[in-house]
Amino acid sequence: MKGTDLTDSQASTSTSARRPPLSKRWTFIILALTLLFVLMPFLFWRATWFGRPLTDVQLADYLNPKSNPHDIQHALSQVADRIVAHDPAIKNFYPQVVALSLNPAAPIRAMVAWTMGQDNQSPQFHAALLPMLNDPDLTVRRNAALALVRFDDSSGHAVIVGMLKPAAVDSPSAGILRTRLKPGQTMNPGTLLAHIQTPAGEREVRSQIPGTLDHWLAPDGATVAVDQHLAAVWPSDDEVWEALRALYLIGQPADLDAIAPYARGGGDAPPQLAEQARNTMEQIRSRAAAVD
Repeated sequence: MKGTDLTDSQASTSTSARRPPLSKRWTFIILALTLLFVLMPFLFWRATWFGRPLTDVQLADYLNPKSNPHDIQHALSQVADRIVAHDPAIKNFYPQVVALSLNPAAPIRAMVAWTMGQDNQSPQFHAALLPMLNDPDLTVRRNAALALVRFDDSSGHAVIVGMLKPAAVDSPSAGILRTRLKPGQTMNPGTLLAHIQTPAGEREVRSQIPGTLDHWLAPDGATVAVDQHLAAVWPSDDEVWEALRALYLIGQPADLDAIAPYARGGGDAPPQLAEQARNTMEQIRSRAAAVD
C-alpha cells in the first residue's frame, strides 16, 4: 500500500540494520584474495625480469645447460650487462657461455650469439660465433652474423644482406597445407602460420623470425613436400635497421640494390629507417671510391 512504502534511504538503512557483520573468517579470506591480486602481478614480473642481479654462484648455476631456459636467458643477460660494465671477473663464465652455443633450444643459441657479440675482444667468442653462421635456425644465423661485425669480421655478410629481403618459410614435413595467416599480417618468432596434415597427424608451421607475411608460395590445400618453400616473409623494421647498420661497416657496392628500396622510404616504415639506408649507401660508395 502507498501509505506503507519506504523511501530509498529508509529501505537502505533498514536493510543495513538487518545485515549481519562479516565473520572474521570471511574478512581474512577477502583480505587474502585482495593481497593475492596485488602480489601475483609483482611475482610474475619478478620471475620474468632479467634485471634482477645474480651472484656469481647463481650465475654459474643458471648457465648450466640443464637449467630452466628462462634462468639461462636471465644469466646470459647478466653476462652481457657485466661485459658492458667492464667487469673483468665475468670472463670466468665465458666457457659456460660458449658451451651454450650448442644448446638444443634455438632461442638460447640466439641469445648466446647476441651475448658473445658484447665482447669483441674475446678470441673464444669469435671462434664460437663462426660455426653459428650455419645454424639451422635463421634467427641464430642472423644474430651470429651481426655479432661478428663487431669483431670486424664480415663472414656473415650474405646473411646480413638476406635480412633486407623476404625470407622463405619451409615445410617441416610432407602433407596437405592448411594456411592460417593471411598476407599482410605481422608475426613474431613462434607465431603459428599454418598446419601440415600428415598421416601421422598435424604438424605446426611456425615463424622463426619477426616480420610480415608477404604471400603464400603454396596455396591452401596444396600437397607439399618436406623443406618446400611455403611462404615469403618480409623482415621487421628492427631487423632491417640492424642490417643497415651492419652494412654501413661491411657493405659492398653489390648490396646497393638491396638497400635502395629502403632509402626511398614511404609506407609505414619509420623515417629514420630511410635515413639510415641513405647513410649506408653513401658510406658504401665512399668506401668503394677510396679503394679505387
